[in-house]
Amino acid sequence: MKAVIGSTVVAEAPTEDLVKIEGNWYFPPASLAEGAFEKSPTQYHCPWKGDAQYWNVGSGEDVAPDGGWSYPEPLAGAADRVGQDFAGYVAFDKSQVAIAE
Repeated sequence: MKAVIGSTVVAEAPTEDLVKIEGNWYFPPASLAEGAFEKSPTQYHCPWKGDAQYWNVGSGEDVAPDGGWSYPEPLAGAADRVGQDFAGYVAFDKSQVAIAE
């Protein structure tokens, strides 16, 4: 699968390497395009996943502010609930980033 902003592929991995949580595909850290992610100061806390890290995603003209998020250190039990560890995996805002097979 690919995560694309404009014409820029910001993440790409086989579907079996992704994790689907609450309707969102989370891409593994190794699948992220180098230089396409800048930390955002936006804060969010999920009661069962923990503190999220938001990302401004893309490059040049194709940048999605807060276009991605990850959970660097998910809460205890979150990986069990999902069925695998998703620490550092990145999901994308579907209104700004296209997810395609």
